[in-house]
Amino acid sequence: MRAILTTIGQDKVGIIAGVSQYLAEHAINILDVSQTIMEGDFTMMMLVDLPQETDFQSLTAKLNELGTKLGVEINIRNEEIYRAMHQL
Repeated sequence: MRAILTTIGQDKVGIIAGVSQYLAEHAINILDVSQTIMEGDFTMMMLVDLPQETDFQSLTAKLNELGTKLGVEINIRNEEIYRAMHQL
């Protein structure tokens, strides 16, 4: 399953490394990434490919924990649902 992962928060060292390392440790492949810093605020959007057996609710909870540790907000949504939400 593919998903959209967003990370937002005050810019500081280690955000990309922390998120990327977590994803790699859980066999989650980054397919595309876009990131920018706007007036000190870090924003990143990733398209990721999750392993078939991924428990989406558990992953969401663990990414929330990671976000707290890194001092950012991390959200993940199923790509199909995300795209449906943003269609006119």
